[in-house]
Amino acid sequence: MNRTLTMDDLVIPGIWLAAGLLAAFLLRMLLRWLGKHADRTRWSGDDLIVDVLRTVVPWAALLGGAASAGAALPLTRTVQHNVNQVLTVVLIFVVTLAAARGVAALMRTVTQSRPGVAGSATIFVNITRILVLAIGFLVMLQTLGISIAPLLTALGVGGLAVALALQDTLANLFAGIHILASKTVQPGDYIKLASGEEGYVEDINWRQTTVRALSNNLIVIPNGELARTNMTNFMRPEQELTILVQVGVAYDSDLDHVERVTNEVIGEVMTEVEGAVRDHEPIIRFHTFGDSRIGFTVILGVGEFSDQYRIKHEFIKRLHRRYRKEGISIPAPTRTVAIQQGTVAIPQQRIPGESDGATPVHLD
Repeated sequence: MNRTLTMDDLVIPGIWLAAGLLAAFLLRMLLRWLGKHADRTRWSGDDLIVDVLRTVVPWAALLGGAASAGAALPLTRTVQHNVNQVLTVVLIFVVTLAAARGVAALMRTVTQSRPGVAGSATIFVNITRILVLAIGFLVMLQTLGISIAPLLTALGVGGLAVALALQDTLANLFAGIHILASKTVQPGDYIKLASGEEGYVEDINWRQTTVRALSNNLIVIPNGELARTNMTNFMRPEQELTILVQVGVAYDSDLDHVERVTNEVIGEVMTEVEGAVRDHEPIIRFHTFGDSRIGFTVILGVGEFSDQYRIKHEFIKRLHRRYRKEGISIPAPTRTVAIQQGTVAIPQQRIPGESDGATPVHLD
């Protein structure tokens, strides 16, 4: 174009630009209305689709109006090509951002709906988002006429140097992927490490695993260390588990009566206390003739690891109250001191199954 633009030249482009703005506004209002209806449905997929369209469609209408306005202007072929190229790049950028957000949300929804997959692990979400953004960036470079082949070659050559510089980071990344893929640990599991740390797994991201202790403190563990250490997962293969409570009664107790009363207390606890397994069969096993008592083990069923403290608390209280009511004695440990002339025999600590021993101490 060699002449100056006149008002007549700007009328039609202005109409196209105004039409694009109006279409973008109307489409945004329509998608907002659809979003309200999507919120009322149980399927979360329609919410995700509407959310992506609310970003892409108005921008597409606006850029379409701008492209039509540019086409109506008396521009040279080179300028027209550059304008279309810029608008295309902007559209690709918007679509890439919307696609990255939508795919990440889809990945999060899928993982949360499947118990065998990471429920809230951000590592898969972040990797998916980065891949979509990288693909969009390469498409934008190709649209601008920049060849991506040399870039990919340079990335391949420089990848070795980057891998050497980021050994720890990459080790944690692949360790996190391995942990999630093997399904040994998932967000929500209660774990205990050989080093003593324990708690609920909050999240597994690209570098570290966050564990929330029962004291509500957060423990941050690098994925590499988590993959190497010995660990107990109290949620797998099943969330329900059994706990052992050690009890002892006096030697003159009627063991049949003790067993019957204890079973009744177990039944009350399993039925009334929150977190107990109601269909758990009461189990009592006598096992030891101790120094001052007959010892036995009570096996209780709990719904998950943290429930055991409440159930033990209630069981011990109720069992103690019931034993007092039934006249069943729980003897305390005793120690006998034999005093002889010039010597005090101080018994050593007695261990079940061993004979009593005493250490003589001469008196001055």
